[in-house]
Amino acid sequence: MITQQLSAQGTPSKILRSMVTGESTPQASAQKRGAVMAFDFGERRIGVAVGDRELGIAHPLETIEYRRDQDPLASIEVLVREWRPILFVVGLPVSTDGSEHELAPLVRSFCEALTQRFGVATRLIDERYTSAEAAEILSEAGIRGRRQKEYLDQVAAQTILEDFFAHDNAIA
Repeated sequence: MITQQLSAQGTPSKILRSMVTGESTPQASAQKRGAVMAFDFGERRIGVAVGDRELGIAHPLETIEYRRDQDPLASIEVLVREWRPILFVVGLPVSTDGSEHELAPLVRSFCEALTQRFGVATRLIDERYTSAEAAEILSEAGIRGRRQKEYLDQVAAQTILEDFFAHDNAIA
């Protein structure tokens, strides 16, 4: 089951994350208008953010918590029906030296499951330092320590999506 395979590890870099791969449909990648949904996920929590591709603005949306015996795609389906995204962006765990983290194949499986279930193109983007950046953002907002746990994954997903928008607009 896909839920047993999922895991992620994020950590903020203002450096352009150029590892963008995994287009599944050319039509979706050509669309410049509509919602884009981003994911930062792990074995127990998936951070979700949403943004407008044309405006390039991202917002944290939700943190989905699940157990290994649960399918997180069921919770994601509710969000997909509400937001009707034209594209998914998923953080790909990359080590600090630039090599793919050992969990990268599991993330790719998650991407395939997303595209198969919802028929929406998926892009992977280097997620190095997004969790650290998210923690910094939350600290600056006065949310520290254990209180960050509730928001950390969704803010990391927001950071992933902002990085995607920066890269996407740079090549548009």
